[in-house]
Amino acid sequence: MDHRLKSSLQERFAKERGSYRYPAGGRTRFALVYPNTYFVGMSNLGIHIIYDLLNRRGDTACERVFLPDRTELPRYERTQTPMMSVETQTPLADFAVIGFAISFEMDYFHVVKMLALSHVRLRASERTARDPLIIAGGPCATFNPEPLAEIVDAFVIGEGEAVMPALMEAYHDGMRQGDERGALLRRLACVPGVYVPALYTPSYDAAGHLAALMRSEDAPSSVARQWVEDLDEYPAHTVVVTEDTEFNLYLIETARGCGRHCRFCMAGYCFRRPRNRSLAVIEEEVRAALPYGKKIGLMGAAISDYPEIDELCRSILGEGLSMSVASFRADSVTKELVEALAASGLQTLTLAPEAGSARMRAVINKGIEEHHLFTAIDLGAAAHIPNFKLYIMVGLPFEEDADIAAIIDLAERLRRYMDERGSRGTLTLSVNPFVPKPFTPFQWMPMASKKRLDAVMKTLTQALRRTKKIVVNFESPKEALVQAILARGDRRLSLPLMRAAAGRGAKDLVPEMRDAGLSPDDYLTREWAEDEMLPWEHLDMGFTKRYLRQEYERAESLKATLGCFDGCTRCGVCRANKERTNA
Repeated sequence: MDHRLKSSLQERFAKERGSYRYPAGGRTRFALVYPNTYFVGMSNLGIHIIYDLLNRRGDTACERVFLPDRTELPRYERTQTPMMSVETQTPLADFAVIGFAISFEMDYFHVVKMLALSHVRLRASERTARDPLIIAGGPCATFNPEPLAEIVDAFVIGEGEAVMPALMEAYHDGMRQGDERGALLRRLACVPGVYVPALYTPSYDAAGHLAALMRSEDAPSSVARQWVEDLDEYPAHTVVVTEDTEFNLYLIETARGCGRHCRFCMAGYCFRRPRNRSLAVIEEEVRAALPYGKKIGLMGAAISDYPEIDELCRSILGEGLSMSVASFRADSVTKELVEALAASGLQTLTLAPEAGSARMRAVINKGIEEHHLFTAIDLGAAAHIPNFKLYIMVGLPFEEDADIAAIIDLAERLRRYMDERGSRGTLTLSVNPFVPKPFTPFQWMPMASKKRLDAVMKTLTQALRRTKKIVVNFESPKEALVQAILARGDRRLSLPLMRAAAGRGAKDLVPEMRDAGLSPDDYLTREWAEDEMLPWEHLDMGFTKRYLRQEYERAESLKATLGCFDGCTRCGVCRANKERTNA
């Protein structure tokens, strides 16, 4: 073990406030792993929530492990030093349970690399009772865990607060009973919201498409997503305070889930139903942040949708603190929110129309109209916020060249309007290729080709280059294509993923797929049949495949779908949860 690397972690831990550290013995050692750097991972509120949840148990000692940054990773590799925990610098392989929190598909390569560098067997089937139990949770694990199914022992399907207590109880029961590994996995599979892939065997037809998923007798036919109904029962705020984070904020979650029904958005479907924390609970968490003097970072799918957002802004500023928001919608943003952000030093107001034309916004059910964008610029300019940013997607289903031209037209008109309102800052377009995601109405749709995406990028940059103070940033089409493969992949990707991670990571995935006899086009450019079995079909998000297909048909017909409202039973999430609760 390299002393310099160990000392670096000790120094990092010494600068933290709020960390847990238990003496050895008496508790199950749990490594909570974020497969990216400390700088990125400590800005993830989910890490704080699960870290606190586990350490409040009398039987578990949870420590954090992160991917080393680019300057240190080569030294880990050169000295063959395993990944170590921040708290005690314990090697990853020495923990009883390793739990990955996975938010992004591109971090799959880091999952494999971290295990390999730590000398943990990559294949779940090769691990014995002496090896750590490897679990994974987070958005990616919930939506489609299959690409990691040969690597991870068990997945948490849903929200960690609703699953982890029962999972840890089952784990400790198994340890007390002396379960061998197979028996322990079967025990875990009985916990609602836990998916154990070893208990399911896929088969494929002559075309190489998934035909069936055979389950063992003691495995559930489907695994239902678990979620917290009353957020007030589960605090969600920064637990470990550190200066070394991406945003350097004290994070507080205002709400969870979104009921807007944007058809491209996996989180909008899989985090239903939308739930708000009470203002009193959030204000209490704001007061708890006072000793740290940090800017408050409000977290939620759309902060401006929070019903008491104006009161919350007044409360935060009234405590002498500043604030920032994860996101807001142009159609619900308020004057008080914008002024509070400006008073907190915000320099860029970010809007997410996602598409330039009204037709495309109807396809994706965005619900944003042009006048909402101009009103937001009015509010921002009046509050002396100089810069504006637009999130735009290209390669969307049913997209035409005219819709790309509409992006250019909208950007130019917004830029002129900024000038008219005295806003001399920059208008930035963050343009991202659309990636079809599981459990959305577009899960059957092909991904736009790299040729198409490259052409769109060229069109946008050349057209908008002529207008001063417009900047276009384009996400890499190559990365988007890899993300699309992993987002809708099946478990046959596990082996190419392991091999790619041992080489150049994402750059090697497609060649490794071809070497394994898999066609990338099967995951990317073909339109999947309506009745085709999908790799994630054994997971239950609370709504049916037919419901998603109906939304796909409404998209094709440019029909709007109203957002969630009390008493609604359209998608079935609220009804399904009520039935499970009463069972």
